[in-house]
Amino acid sequence: MGNGFKKLMRTQLVIPLFSLFLIIVFNLIRDVGFFSISIVTNNQGNPVLSGNLISILNGASAVAIMSIGMTFITSSCKGQDISVAAVAAIAGSVFVSVLRSYEITVPVIIYAFLLSCLISVVFSMFNGILVAVFKIQPMIATLILFSAGRSIAYWINGGATPTVSSPLLSAIGGFIPGIPVPTPIIIMIIFLVLISLVLRFTTLGLYTQVVGINEGTAHLNGINPVWVKLLAFVISGVCVATAGCITVCRIGLINHETLLLDAEMDVILAVAIGGTALSGGKFNLYGSVIGAYIIQALTVTLFAMKVPSAAVKAYKAAVIIIIVIFSSPVVKEFVVNLYKKMFKSRVKTPVKAS
Repeated sequence: MGNGFKKLMRTQLVIPLFSLFLIIVFNLIRDVGFFSISIVTNNQGNPVLSGNLISILNGASAVAIMSIGMTFITSSCKGQDISVAAVAAIAGSVFVSVLRSYEITVPVIIYAFLLSCLISVVFSMFNGILVAVFKIQPMIATLILFSAGRSIAYWINGGATPTVSSPLLSAIGGFIPGIPVPTPIIIMIIFLVLISLVLRFTTLGLYTQVVGINEGTAHLNGINPVWVKLLAFVISGVCVATAGCITVCRIGLINHETLLLDAEMDVILAVAIGGTALSGGKFNLYGSVIGAYIIQALTVTLFAMKVPSAAVKAYKAAVIIIIVIFSSPVVKEFVVNLYKKMFKSRVKTPVKAS
């Protein structure tokens, strides 16, 4: 029993799942109807699901997708990419620029998305080369695009904030007619399934963790750390472009200054809460996704409690600090040792026969 508890505490998912459980219990006590789901009719006259739970799942979709790419970067490169939101703005600007150049049809949307993915991967590869080839610390290397990325997005559309309108785009950012679940949630699930299949049938996950733990050992075992790190940035580029395009479809325009503003902090926190070692090595993809939903659940909860929008970030930061501290190895080890002492004290010493 003691060994089982010790293994449980060292499981990467225990903290994010426990944190999510506490948020659920808190909201059920505060307002039993917080997680109620109803069917309403949207502006297009279609029945859709509505409620706080749907808002949490829908609102966190972009951050959850970006957290997948950030997980690979954190694990393999022992650092974080702080330019993901800025690169998402670039991808979104490319997406809108293409859509405004043609009549919006399904092939044009696919072409615009693929081009935005390509551009996003190019910029992510720029970060990757600085990190993998020139050995620059990830947060310093990505500071360049963090500062310049939104200016590049500004230039792509000539400094304007153009709008795009089409039932097809509304379906991608909102609801597909006949399907009551928001499309971003479906995209997120598909994305997670595809990445899970890649990890299941390839050695990508193993190579990523080995490189993050010890590059020298990885090299001796025939693994090229440079290529593994570059691949992590490529995956992140696709994730970032997807998130940027989803957000553009949701709001119907591109604003380089506000698109996914400050999302990089939420993405990094989601990865940290999810149990991925920020110093590299072991990662948990599902934990990162759960971390994204925890952050969004906190935001929705605070707004439901009528906390002023200016104070939401402060309250959210305080709660996240508590979660991160409790997920630290020091606290986990302390809890395990405390439990072992309590468990041993309850074990009765057998009486020897005289």
